[in-house]
Amino acid sequence: MVLHTTPYSSACMHFLDGLSWSLVFPCYWLLDRLLASCVATSLEKRQRSQDPCSFLTLCVLITTPLYLLLLLTSLPFALLGFLIWAPLQAVRQPYLYTYSRPDKHQAEQGQAGPGAVGEWRPQGRSFCFCSANVCLLPDSLARFNNLSDTHRRAREVGKRIRNGASRPQIKIYIDSPTNTSISATSFSSLATGFRRTSSLDQRPEQTHTTNAPADAESEAVTECPVHSTGAVDCPVHPAAGDQGCPLHTDGADTVADCQLHPAGANNNSGESTDCPVHSPGSTDCPVHGEESQTQTQTQTSSDCPFHSSGVQISISAPEPDPQGEEAERGNHRGGEPGVGVDSGSMTASRESLSRYHGGDTGAGTTSNNTLTHVPRMSIFKRPGRKRRHGDETFDHEVSAFFPANLDFLALQEVFDHGSTTRLRRQLHRYFPFVLSDVGRYGWKGCCSRFKFLNSGLMLASRYPILDARFECYPNGRGEDALAAKGALFAKVHVGTSHQEQRVVGYLTCTHLHAIEGTVTLRCEQLDLLLRWGSEFRQSSSQTPEGEKVLEDLVAFDVILGDLNFDNCSSEDKLEQQHALFTQYKDPCRLGPGEDKPWALGTLLDPSGLYDDEVSSPEGLQKVMENEDGRKEYLVFPPSKSQCPANSQKGRKIPLKGNGRRIDYILYSDEGLNQDWKLEIEDFSFVTQLAGLTDHLSVAMRLAVSTGEEES
Repeated sequence: MVLHTTPYSSACMHFLDGLSWSLVFPCYWLLDRLLASCVATSLEKRQRSQDPCSFLTLCVLITTPLYLLLLLTSLPFALLGFLIWAPLQAVRQPYLYTYSRPDKHQAEQGQAGPGAVGEWRPQGRSFCFCSANVCLLPDSLARFNNLSDTHRRAREVGKRIRNGASRPQIKIYIDSPTNTSISATSFSSLATGFRRTSSLDQRPEQTHTTNAPADAESEAVTECPVHSTGAVDCPVHPAAGDQGCPLHTDGADTVADCQLHPAGANNNSGESTDCPVHSPGSTDCPVHGEESQTQTQTQTSSDCPFHSSGVQISISAPEPDPQGEEAERGNHRGGEPGVGVDSGSMTASRESLSRYHGGDTGAGTTSNNTLTHVPRMSIFKRPGRKRRHGDETFDHEVSAFFPANLDFLALQEVFDHGSTTRLRRQLHRYFPFVLSDVGRYGWKGCCSRFKFLNSGLMLASRYPILDARFECYPNGRGEDALAAKGALFAKVHVGTSHQEQRVVGYLTCTHLHAIEGTVTLRCEQLDLLLRWGSEFRQSSSQTPEGEKVLEDLVAFDVILGDLNFDNCSSEDKLEQQHALFTQYKDPCRLGPGEDKPWALGTLLDPSGLYDDEVSSPEGLQKVMENEDGRKEYLVFPPSKSQCPANSQKGRKIPLKGNGRRIDYILYSDEGLNQDWKLEIEDFSFVTQLAGLTDHLSVAMRLAVSTGEEES
């Protein structure tokens, strides 16, 4: 089991690849710009209509002939480069594995680091998965989805993902079933009551990255005064002179039910001595307690209203490194990790819980397209958690943030080479292990047609990747045949049992055929997906001859990706009844053709991407929580009484369901130990990529319990 850390096996072929691409790239770039000038997004059309001097239109009329002239000049060089580049693709590796080792300072701040691969806890562990279609096509092709500036979007996508994933996870437990003074609603205004900036994110520190270029970007930093002397922008205390509680949108100076400001408390100053958060007696509070650097469950306290009468606050951050070994890079061979992994995870500290920074304000990035970095707070009652639907067994929500402590991320449509590099650079600040540049170009094996694009798949993990394999679907048609769409399989190491057995998990990232009217084609791809997955699990679990190695313990088997069919359309009945859904479970599905009431469509109407109502994560979240908003901005299954159209906005035809849900996270409990069980903790539809893609992201937290009690 060897992971490919370079595109080619020899330096000579790597040099020839770079030389050939340098000859092809000018022609490729000019052709992309020429086509992009002919296809305008709705935002560009709006800007041109507001241009009184028609300056933008004049620029297009001048640059288009120039692009065409330069394109014709570069064609001979591109042809020569293509003749060198195309044969090399036959021996190119099917993916690129990179590993980023955080430096000591960054690991201490909890900004990046591997998941804890120490001893497997008897009570089990929970893992968080996320899937997102980011539509990072070449700029000219992305414009057909009403998106542009692919390189900028790639960088911003990476920033927002690590911004959401690196947040601490805050849960508030209420022991008394009658004590409901602290509610989820009272904390929902946290994300809307704070100052917005162009891009708030964790401060990036320098990382040592294998096979990934260094990032020279610098970003300003501000800090919270609750956690650091001399800092600003505390979300709990507004600036001096501001009136009212920042947790309430009504602007009232005092609120009777506010847990932060009990009767008599004064909130008119930034450092109020009456604030219960800074009460001297509340030494156990995770906000100002010394023990808040890891995971804290506070005791009840009469001084701190967060802990009043049976209320407990838990802050979950990435766990500290149990071994403290220095990580080193390398290939995976046999049963050993391919790199000497620092097997712990990030350490939460007071500084890491509060550190902000103002991102770059690059061209095209507007302030309403980013989120303020606010810790996620969830309210639970113990015993028995109160759900949105009484018959559901797990939490579900529309979230403006990616889940805190995200462990695995599967991305689709990362086609553009420059965007892949930029996105990988951003993700490596949180995810140490990344599989990118997946799939082959040109002619190779089952991919008999020439592939101008790779698979577009990318997989990022906080746990070491032991083995990986890519398979290309052989039956692509139409424009989909130009891309090497397929399935990426990975085996990850998540722990070690008391008997020195490895605890592993299996991940599958895929993107099926997108063209409508090809039902049997997608069913064939699902058949291949199941067969390839079974073969990969069997081959990766085999031990070398002559070696006595204990059998791996499987913790989970999860499929993530864009399957390009939904569970409500009548045209997708064959896919809905496929054997995939007997081997794997869909948390959003009741049965073939019927989703759960809370399940949302994940495909956005491209024509409305730049509307003010949905151009920010908070705005898109509010729209998705409203039935009328979903009908306005989601793509719904076509009906016989409705003529096909590119835009669905403003239509009067009654719609059923909550839109087309084509992005999936499926899990299987087959192959697990007899006493081990899987339980979903929460499922969320994420809007943090608003304005950057035409899909909603989906996330799931899965708990793996072993049936044992911790001694």
